[in-house]
Amino acid sequence: MIVRPVRSSDLSALIDLARGTGPGLTTLPANEERLAQRVAWAEKTFRGEAERGDTDYLFVLETDDGTVVGTSAIAGAVGQREPWYNYRVGLTVSASKELNIYREVPTLFLANDLTGNSELCSLFLRDDMRTGLHGRLLAKARLLFMAEFTGLFGAKVIAELRGISDAAGKSPFWESLGRYFFKMEFSQADYLTGVGNRAFIAELMPKFPLYSCFLSEAAREVIGKVHPDTEPALAMLRGEGFNYQGYVDIFDAGPAVECEVTKIRAVQDSKALVLAVGTPGDDAPVYLIHNRELEHCRITAAPARLAAGTLVVDPLTARRLRLHAGDQVRAVSLSPATVPEARP
Repeated sequence: MIVRPVRSSDLSALIDLARGTGPGLTTLPANEERLAQRVAWAEKTFRGEAERGDTDYLFVLETDDGTVVGTSAIAGAVGQREPWYNYRVGLTVSASKELNIYREVPTLFLANDLTGNSELCSLFLRDDMRTGLHGRLLAKARLLFMAEFTGLFGAKVIAELRGISDAAGKSPFWESLGRYFFKMEFSQADYLTGVGNRAFIAELMPKFPLYSCFLSEAAREVIGKVHPDTEPALAMLRGEGFNYQGYVDIFDAGPAVECEVTKIRAVQDSKALVLAVGTPGDDAPVYLIHNRELEHCRITAAPARLAAGTLVVDPLTARRLRLHAGDQVRAVSLSPATVPEARP
């Protein structure tokens, strides 16, 4: 398996993947024209021809036989071309000493606070591939890419995670709030944002604070909660240093997690090393390995061994990266556990 930049030849595969995402993945709509535009822009981004506010680093996960089975992406900076909305979950306190009443009411404030941050987005893996290391490779490859090209991104990176919805795609938060202002189904609003029609959010969304006590119990319970299918992604991000800071999606109330780029575990712990081709050993830990290129980026996960400033991998891994012994790589252990360096 290899993670690489998207190409125009991947468009039909992307359409097939987008049709299987379901609601909640707004950045990968099943719209051929929109996806074609996105792929073209991603190719421009990887060539270094886009400003940070417009960059879209869209990756695909490719099998050894050339089949595209997943996507993931990094947006260079959100909200610099159009407003980026979230709810900030705050607290309103009401008290009367005379009546002996004290109330704390969670309150939702419409905010643009996350503007300018980079964003992890568009993570999707085909159902039959959700085994082994595939999901972690697809998700964490982006972090190693940021470690190599830190200057291309904001000081902080965020990830908006899918909120709670049922098997039919209905969101209790949307049913209790959004429906009354947008007069459309959750899936339709979700799709419109995915194809770039965000202006209606500013036009229709209430600007005043919203007291959560006016929402249904079902809606209150899902604020800041992730969809069961997204729980592994949340656990992975937490292991890399991401935390929830009280921002949620305005449609399904899914949480936004965030971390300073330089404090991400994969960024902090990654090292530039010289590639060696040999036998890592049966007990070798799994590393994320990047060929340190931008436009022709290739990232894989494979058993490897540190030895005297080199990273020893097997011949197949070197071929996947299209590298030879003596070439430079950037690498980090796939899991947060510290991996001791082998003694010469």
